[in-house]
Amino acid sequence: MFNKTLEEGHRKMFQKELSKEELEKFQTFQEELLYWNERMNLTAITDEREIAIKHMLDSLSPLKEEGVMEKGKVIDIGTGAGFPGIPLKIMRPSLEMTLLDSLQKRLNFLKGVIEKLGLENITTLHGRAEDYGRAPEHRETYDYAVSRAVARLPVLLEYALPFVKVGGFFICQKGPGVMEELEASTKALEVLGGEVVRIEEVALPFVERGHHMIMIKKTAETPKKYPRQAGKPGKSPL
Repeated sequence: MFNKTLEEGHRKMFQKELSKEELEKFQTFQEELLYWNERMNLTAITDEREIAIKHMLDSLSPLKEEGVMEKGKVIDIGTGAGFPGIPLKIMRPSLEMTLLDSLQKRLNFLKGVIEKLGLENITTLHGRAEDYGRAPEHRETYDYAVSRAVARLPVLLEYALPFVKVGGFFICQKGPGVMEELEASTKALEVLGGEVVRIEEVALPFVERGHHMIMIKKTAETPKKYPRQAGKPGKSPL
């Protein structure tokens, strides 16, 4: 069920077939996810068909944009069980991928997945976005930042934009309340150096409701005082 749904869904989304190697990697990832989910809380979605649609295919939706993430340095903020970072890496092996999460046991799971899948040029990072966003080795060094379901957009912008170099992009996926979140993000975009260049409704195969993908370009350097100390963006959004 998982393989068939993934193959058919990918064909619908991208008008191309998954290779045997890509399909095997997704299958192994799914098996590891379900195995370890019984031992730690990784995902509430446990149906194989839904995993294929709502985790794997959903994570790949940024690749529908021509020219996006064909190469470069990417950070997945609040990666959780590895979404969207692992699926993106499977489909774009040339990406230099960093998976950031605040929970070490999730990263231990991901390290095992990375080893099993034989993925290269991918690292895990334990900690909070507010701390690493101020670190010289990570600040404004990424071509892309991505994130799924981590926080409301005004908060998420303060987590993500400090990582992105000028000229790079932050790509986030949002549900039905996207326009309200965008309206609340005007100040954060202006202060942090971001500009919305595209809002696209993404239709996922086999389900009625998809999501919106927001592409934000980094147009100016983020002032040094951002991100604020850990916890502050969430308690007092810009």
